[in-house]
Amino acid sequence: MRGIVCEEIGRLAWREDLPEPMLASGHAIVRIRRIGICGTDLHAYRGRQPFFDYPRILGHELAGIVEEIGENESVLRTGDQVSLIPYLHCGQCGACRNGKTNCCRQMRMFGVHVDGGMRERVSIPVSRLIRTEGLTLDQSAMLEPLAIGAHGIRRAGVQSGGTVLVIGAGPIGLGVMILARHAGANVIAMDINEERLAFCRSWAGVEHTLAADGAPRRLEELTGGELAPVVIDATGNAASMMDAFRLVSHGGSLVYVGLVKGEIAFDDPHFHSRELTLSASRNATREDFDFVLDAMASGAIDTDRYRR
Repeated sequence: MRGIVCEEIGRLAWREDLPEPMLASGHAIVRIRRIGICGTDLHAYRGRQPFFDYPRILGHELAGIVEEIGENESVLRTGDQVSLIPYLHCGQCGACRNGKTNCCRQMRMFGVHVDGGMRERVSIPVSRLIRTEGLTLDQSAMLEPLAIGAHGIRRAGVQSGGTVLVIGAGPIGLGVMILARHAGANVIAMDINEERLAFCRSWAGVEHTLAADGAPRRLEELTGGELAPVVIDATGNAASMMDAFRLVSHGGSLVYVGLVKGEIAFDDPHFHSRELTLSASRNATREDFDFVLDAMASGAIDTDRYRR
């Protein structure tokens, strides 16, 4: 079987002798037809990805066709088009028992902790497959990065009519924005790149955008001096993540969707005086994938412009 292996930092190798996956109980064999290249893949290639070992087959934004499958409760069949949920949870730990499979204690992620989808075929638990009838293969591969954004807005408790400041207009931040808009929130976008901010306005329908310079003052102008009740940082940049505390209103929430390999510090008196809530948002659950699938099916997401 053919595939690409990240042998070590900075080196990818084309292989034609990879072992074929075997069909196990509760699993399916999926022929991979689309692969998204994520920041995680780039970080792994450059040696900046936490919890990572080499060699590794990358690839976790995946879509394909079921080639082999046994009897299953999902009623999936050979020939079905599917998106893959790349988070392999144990199902036994406290997080899993409480429905928080996205932060399983024994979490293994396709393309990070175990070999991923940059190969012709993979074996994966049937429970990690979502039928994507009605979507294109390209759209099916985009479910995963957008589901990250869906989980972020769920962690933040975003509600219709509320105001959300999203920091970082990369692929994940854009997903947060458009899904928060789909949920009925008023979204303010912040980035250091004006071209990206213009895309936020034209693609995600964001009404207000902020440049990083002078952001607190401009945000106060937009909110009548209140700042933002919900701030979601999707930058993965330590300086931005620490500065984000200055943009949260009294009694507000800050959610980190981006991950940085290092430590984050904040001023405790400032944090306490505002009774802020700080949350991490990790991965996504099936509910988040379903939310994105429904949004795509309704036409709420222009996926052609998103992938370009």
